[in-house]
Amino acid sequence: MTNLLKNYNRKKISFSRGSGSYLYASNGKKYLDFVQGIAVNSLGHSHPKLVKTLSAQAKKVWHVSNAFTIPEGEQLAKKLTKNTFADYVMFQNSGTEATEAAIKVARRYFYSIGKPKKNRIICIKNSFHGRTLAAIFASGSKKMTEGFGPKIPGFDHFKFGDHKRLKKLITKNTAAIMVETIMGEGGIKVIPDWCLKGLRKLCNKKNILLILDEVQCGIGRTGEFFAFEKSKVKPDIVPIAKGIGGGFPLGAVLMNKKVASGMTVGTHGSTFGGNPLAMTIGNKVIDIIFKKKFLNIVKKNSSYFHNELHKIKDEFPKIIKEIRGRGYLIGIQLHGEQTNFIKGLMQNKLLTIRAAENVVRILPPLNVKKIEIDQALKIIKKVCSKYK
Repeated sequence: MTNLLKNYNRKKISFSRGSGSYLYASNGKKYLDFVQGIAVNSLGHSHPKLVKTLSAQAKKVWHVSNAFTIPEGEQLAKKLTKNTFADYVMFQNSGTEATEAAIKVARRYFYSIGKPKKNRIICIKNSFHGRTLAAIFASGSKKMTEGFGPKIPGFDHFKFGDHKRLKKLITKNTAAIMVETIMGEGGIKVIPDWCLKGLRKLCNKKNILLILDEVQCGIGRTGEFFAFEKSKVKPDIVPIAKGIGGGFPLGAVLMNKKVASGMTVGTHGSTFGGNPLAMTIGNKVIDIIFKKKFLNIVKKNSSYFHNELHKIKDEFPKIIKEIRGRGYLIGIQLHGEQTNFIKGLMQNKLLTIRAAENVVRILPPLNVKKIEIDQALKIIKKVCSKYK
């Protein structure tokens, strides 16, 4: 009997503690956790430096209003702008808040330059930008929007890869194109480099903004700090969350100087966004990820993981249709429905999670060890042989 609302189909398992890549269930069983809170625990469970940082800050100050200067937030914003395309940062609590704020930033910019009707945003159909009302209608998913009408206006949609439809959707009222650099919930679908470059050129030509949603694929998950960096494009606005807090609720919107000009005093706010506790942890996560060689190791080990997964695919072509993704944002697309496959992995003590298009999503911590990758590969191969 539970008093929790039944909006989640929770597995009948709970965990008493975690350490690195592992979770320990209440019954004592040990699991290799390649969900990590859905790409949230970027440095795994109970990272000693994060535990120490959290404990030290908790003895100082947890929360103050944004009516006052918060030095820890100033520090984190400086680190982010120094190492990315951005000139300004606005802190939030979650990914959906970050994407909502990104929408506001885009619309407010055109309002501030005397173009209030330039407010529509183009998105990929069946993408994922969060669970708030504007975010679900931006995502263009019938399943997510069902029962939550009336429809929030201002969003237009095209199917993944349908460039002709995309171009036709652009009108004098279009403010921005917003896409996930790598679609997460939508099936681990990577937007190719040439396509991202094309989007940037198209936005420049049509005088509209480019919003790249890096909530799931950012913060080092692909081996670059942002997934779009591989394409060498510069977006105008980027919402982030998940991995930046290492497990602590933290989101942000990064933006260039041009669009930031529209966000004047009073245009947006957040009670908890940018609080000292979150900012201190975010600073430590960023310090670790930006350490020399950290992302190079992510690239090296994730490349090994992908290569070995392709070997398993070649061995079991009737089970595995495609290996998708980049870095540690990995999708195993199956020919059949993935529920039993995920159950099989879990029975063998490997935790994964589903995505659209029969995809099994694999999201290890960025500091996962090669021996742990090998352990996961062994389990995946075992489950493939069972479902042969």
